[in-house]
Amino acid sequence: MDLPNSAIIWISAFIAYDFFYYWAHRMSHQVNLFWGGHSVHHQSEEYNLSVALRQSSTQTIWTFAFYIPMALVGVHPILLVSVSGFNLLYQFWIHTESINKLPKWFEAVFNTPSHHRVHHARNPKYIDKNHAGTFIVWDKLFGTFKAEEERPIYGITKNLNSWNPVWANMAHYSDMWLDIKSIPKLGDKIRYVFEKPGWLPNYMGGYRAPQEVNTDTYKKFNTNTAAKLNIYVLVQYILLLAGTSMFLFNLDKMHATDKLIFAGVIIFSVVSFGALFENRSWALVMESFRLIFIISAAFYAFVGINTEPLMIILAAALLIVFQIWLMLVRKVPLPVKAQLE
Repeated sequence: MDLPNSAIIWISAFIAYDFFYYWAHRMSHQVNLFWGGHSVHHQSEEYNLSVALRQSSTQTIWTFAFYIPMALVGVHPILLVSVSGFNLLYQFWIHTESINKLPKWFEAVFNTPSHHRVHHARNPKYIDKNHAGTFIVWDKLFGTFKAEEERPIYGITKNLNSWNPVWANMAHYSDMWLDIKSIPKLGDKIRYVFEKPGWLPNYMGGYRAPQEVNTDTYKKFNTNTAAKLNIYVLVQYILLLAGTSMFLFNLDKMHATDKLIFAGVIIFSVVSFGALFENRSWALVMESFRLIFIISAAFYAFVGINTEPLMIILAAALLIVFQIWLMLVRKVPLPVKAQLE
């Protein structure tokens, strides 16, 4: 089939996409393997607009198949991308505590900050509720709706307790691997992959239900970092953003090897920043190596090997300045991690 491009088709496609999004999202919470991708979005113990941008590197691997029916009935790829983009854009503004309740007619039909706060809660009564993208009616139709009562405690039942973005994407898969190794029967190992998070065979204790959160003793993960370190990482992060923008705007001009190197540098950099915040023993060495590599690579990429001595001196001076700055900020008192009690 080949559906025509019209307003009616666009609206129909938007509603259809939101319907399939509901099921992709719901299964991302109810299937262990899929949760490994989606959990990244839920790890934040804060709830603000930045959480909307906290996306997994693997979720699309598990959820793309839910939208195949739209392709089979003839929805044009550009139209599919369009409704997908608007669906995602709608969900950005609902990640906030600044908006309490909206008019009843709106709350009855659409997903709202109040509804979505429930979805991001780790309180047992809120878990696996309100999976909607744009229209909350799907949850009401299929029995997963829960109205907000007391304000939620955000995060996942086993908090990440790390600023490492690579570990954030791998943590649940690591837990899955440990559980699979402990399960003796092959059939149960396979079943575990597709059961809901927390499942174990009955002979191993059965489903591990989420526990109530003690609001008197609960503490968010935090690292008390000095202002000097925050400023250093902020400056380095801004420079990394500029480099990342250049990378993304020039993808079509780059070879596959160059893309891999750039992507590796970006990942290496954010891991290094997280290590600095966590006061890891290897953080100083990692960041020093990163500075040497990234300045050398930038010098090679923008200037070339055969250049004026002045450019070599400027590059060397920049490296020395950053290295001295790094040594100074590392002399601040060690941060104290706040752990869950």
